[in-house]
Amino acid sequence: MMGRMLFSPVDINEEFKRQLHPHGWMNHKVNCDYVHGEILDGYTPAKPSHVKPFRDMDFVKPPLKLGVEVQFGKYAFMVYNVCAKMTIFRNLGGIDTGVEIVPVKNFADEMSTGVSYFEQFAWDLTQRGISDIDTPVLILGIDA
Repeated sequence: MMGRMLFSPVDINEEFKRQLHPHGWMNHKVNCDYVHGEILDGYTPAKPSHVKPFRDMDFVKPPLKLGVEVQFGKYAFMVYNVCAKMTIFRNLGGIDTGVEIVPVKNFADEMSTGVSYFEQFAWDLTQRGISDIDTPVLILGIDA
């Protein structure tokens, strides 16, 4: 998008941190209970790694058990946050419910290419239907 002034998803995420951290909303990280290089169901990686795997949620505020993810990235990350990550954190006892903050189409159009948006995400989740493993999540579409 040569010659156009665009919003920076990285800067927007940083602003959420600056606004929420002073009010007790903190990143919540859990370590995965496997080690790169160990055998997992018959699979052994060719090269063991010393990286300690983890999952994290952008913001959690105890004792509310409300998890918040801010996602101004690719569509796959929105789906992962709601359909996998929030379920994982609920199963681990970190959250009971979640909020996924995403741009609406007009806002996404003012960002770099590949940023997904609320309208498409909401339609897809509606068409997918409800599953018995789902965590209650509010999808919040925002605009500049």
